[in-house]
Amino acid sequence: MMIKNVMLIDDNKIDLFVNQRIIEKYNPNIKTRVFNNAISAISFFKLLELNSKIKSVAIPDVILLDINMPEMNGFNFFKEFKLLNFLNTRAIEVYMVSSSMCSVDINKARNEPYCAGYITKPLTVSKLKNVLNKSENIEQNEPFKKII
Repeated sequence: MMIKNVMLIDDNKIDLFVNQRIIEKYNPNIKTRVFNNAISAISFFKLLELNSKIKSVAIPDVILLDINMPEMNGFNFFKEFKLLNFLNTRAIEVYMVSSSMCSVDINKARNEPYCAGYITKPLTVSKLKNVLNKSENIEQNEPFKKII
């Protein structure tokens, strides 16, 4: 599967800007949708479900999700995300992104069924390449991959 759409969810506007530029540098044809909080991203998905006939709105192939955000953190995002109906018909790779090297966060991410991996900030072109190549060559039952 060719990666065409990436969603960024991060409360840090500088990280969002930099990560968007890194994606553009990696591949300028990838469309990026940006949310500065997880609640807005969940609302976007719920609207997509209500308006499933709208084909012009691209569902992301990959989500880069910050862990530490106010109101709804990355782990709380997963609680809402797994309730979405279209996940039964569409595979979306979600990677947690954090400046934390805390083993508790990494293990919690590893135990989250919808989490494909863990990326430490800052995002770089090589880290992004690892993520997107893994997503394009996905194999069933591939173990969680920690990316540093």
